Amino acid sequence: MASEAPPFWYENPGLKSFLMSPFAWIYGAIAARQMKNAKRLELDIPVLCIGNFTVGGTGKTPTAITIAKSAIEMGLKPSFLTRGYGGAVSEPTLVDVAHHGAKYVGDEPLLLAAVAPTMVSPDRVKGAEKLIDLGIDIIIMDDGFQSAHLCFDYALLVVDAYRGLGNGKVIPAGPVRAPLKRQMLYVDALTVVGDGTAADQLIRIAARSAKPVYSALLKPIEKKKFKNLNCLAFAGIGNPEKFFKSLRDVGANVAMERAYPDHHYYADDEIEELMELAEKENLTLVTTAKDHMRIKSGLGLSKQLAECVMILDIDMVFDDVGTSKPLIKRTIENYKKRRLKKK
Repeated sequence: MASEAPPFWYENPGLKSFLMSPFAWIYGAIAARQMKNAKRLELDIPVLCIGNFTVGGTGKTPTAITIAKSAIEMGLKPSFLTRGYGGAVSEPTLVDVAHHGAKYVGDEPLLLAAVAPTMVSPDRVKGAEKLIDLGIDIIIMDDGFQSAHLCFDYALLVVDAYRGLGNGKVIPAGPVRAPLKRQMLYVDALTVVGDGTAADQLIRIAARSAKPVYSALLKPIEKKKFKNLNCLAFAGIGNPEKFFKSLRDVGANVAMERAYPDHHYYADDEIEELMELAEKENLTLVTTAKDHMRIKSGLGLSKQLAECVMILDIDMVFDDVGTSKPLIKRTIENYKKRRLKKK
């Protein structure tokens, strides 16, 4: 299922957000009550949750991948736990990149599974229990912060420096998933990704609460091959503008842009239009790794598009490259303290 954030979510509060305010109040009250009263299952394994305050792309999945790679360097066996948004999984499923497609497990789990074992499960409790049976050392949750089903030992929330909290309103008046004060109670640290000042309010709130704030950038891989490339860039992600900007930053000439809803599956007529336009204007088609995962899973013209499109891969890099490992150690320390309290 695809979703698209309304533009007014990222504008100054106006009439649309005002009209949505009663519904936002109800949604926020329910979300806050769930976070406060939900019974969180305590697992016999460290749990590090990577979440965000808002819907839409913030760099959460690249952050989870960076931290998992650090865990592997430390000699640990990490595993990802995710809902698999956009897929069709109904029971806990260990992702097999050789056999599963994005339409079944979702696009992000395929990216995660290339790094560490990845369990897709709408029921995160069941998924976590299956992971423990695999003999892993630490669970890295990609999202699930607001669902409040599991007790996590460390919660790192990722914020887009350019978008921040948007208009600051709760869904559907804005992009915020639950009242900010309630969310902040369960946050251990923030990571602000990218350049910009939209996250400054959150940084000040975190500072007053003595919560650490880390800075990071999404850095393109193999950027030389995009320099001076005349291209038609297209993406169906939470924030396509971030992708278009990244292409320009590496020196590509983005002659045309096409933005689609998040987790979008491309129909044959859309693919035909993209390919014909690129050929007519003598442009190279470029998209994201997430989009490529979905395209490869498609039928019809999808296979043809998957073979001709270029992919801008990215890494999430902390400003201080030594950030990840202390976060992992802190998660494990908090887990040990939690276990001692139960004895």
